[in-house]
Amino acid sequence: MGGKSSKGSGRRYDFGASSSSRDNSYGGYPPQSPYTSYQTPQHPCASASASAPFYDYAQPKRKLDKKYSRIADNYRSLDEVTAALANAGLESSNLIVGIDFTKSNEWTGKRSFNRKSLHDIRSGQNPYEQAISIIGKTLSAFDEDNLIPCFGFGDASTHDQDVFSFFSEERFCNGFEEVLTRYRQIIPSLKLAGPTSFAPIIEMAMTIVEQSGGQYHVLLIIADGQVTRSVDTQHGNLSPQELNTINAIVKASEYPLSIVLVGVGDGPWEMMREFDDNIPSRVFDNFQFVNFTEIMRRNVDPARKETDFSLSALMEIPSQYKATLELGILGSRRGHSPDRVALPPPLYSRTSSSISTKSTRSNSFQQRTPTHTSYDSGVHTETSSSSLYDNKVCPICLTNAKDMAFGCGHQVTN
Repeated sequence: MGGKSSKGSGRRYDFGASSSSRDNSYGGYPPQSPYTSYQTPQHPCASASASAPFYDYAQPKRKLDKKYSRIADNYRSLDEVTAALANAGLESSNLIVGIDFTKSNEWTGKRSFNRKSLHDIRSGQNPYEQAISIIGKTLSAFDEDNLIPCFGFGDASTHDQDVFSFFSEERFCNGFEEVLTRYRQIIPSLKLAGPTSFAPIIEMAMTIVEQSGGQYHVLLIIADGQVTRSVDTQHGNLSPQELNTINAIVKASEYPLSIVLVGVGDGPWEMMREFDDNIPSRVFDNFQFVNFTEIMRRNVDPARKETDFSLSALMEIPSQYKATLELGILGSRRGHSPDRVALPPPLYSRTSSSISTKSTRSNSFQQRTPTHTSYDSGVHTETSSSSLYDNKVCPICLTNAKDMAFGCGHQVTN
């Protein structure tokens, strides 16, 4: 979303000078807080992201205007939110979408999605498609150029280190309809993996905002679970994935970027609620968590559920946009963004290329039935290769290889 003059001639930004590797040299980042001092855990399955900058909570907190430190949920209807968006000067929408492809999607639909993978595309819309569709109904009214950068993370090609673009050369999706169509095309070729970290997709969003010249964007992350926290992580410590995610959220508050995390599946979500309410030392409150499953299981009319979900997801956006204006963040380059480049989408097999949805001219928010339904799993085309991957990787960290001599991939890794 941007103000009247926020758009250029399309949102095709130059990523040529970027690097696909993590760049945590954010200048004076992160700001400090008086909260309890945490130590980065060192356990056998810590991923490479454990080398992220130490977030020292023990240092004095910089003084910020309290009015931006916690933005309240102020609205009672979707019409009020829509009116507030217009009144704040948001006449166009710059949306970025990030989709969670971690392996836990295979079991976190046990209660909420009839024991199916949350990425199952064999019948009707899955929770990811439902969430995208509902948000699309609301934000399409503010969409000027209809271009949406879409990325996946947590699969076997990205783990907790990178993101992949839905299209080669980071081409954007043309509206929510193409987001949904492309999602169904990508699913059959993916191998779900992990662990879960939101840092790469947040850093990708910061890169896009920087390359746009500081236009206001909304990052919509749809995920099935909270950030990975190993059983080894001691009380009072942060896992590498938690540390990187917190650092990224704090850093993102220096950009005109709002982050909306939509939780699908069974959860758990306690940590995400903590992220929403208690992340310290941000320039403004830039993070909103919404429990999609909790809202959609309510015993009310389906239209009311959709309204409640959109309201919950977007109600802080007007105040966040105003904060970027009043703080002088909007419309300026920061000069030290993460400079991420997305990986290309996974290669497709012949089988997966036959997956299709209805014509792209159809209503993108209707229930869809795929024309091909021969997959045993909603996410794999080759069960043997997927099983081979599963058998080689630690089932706890989902990153390091098992030491098969001991049969315990988490306590003993190669």
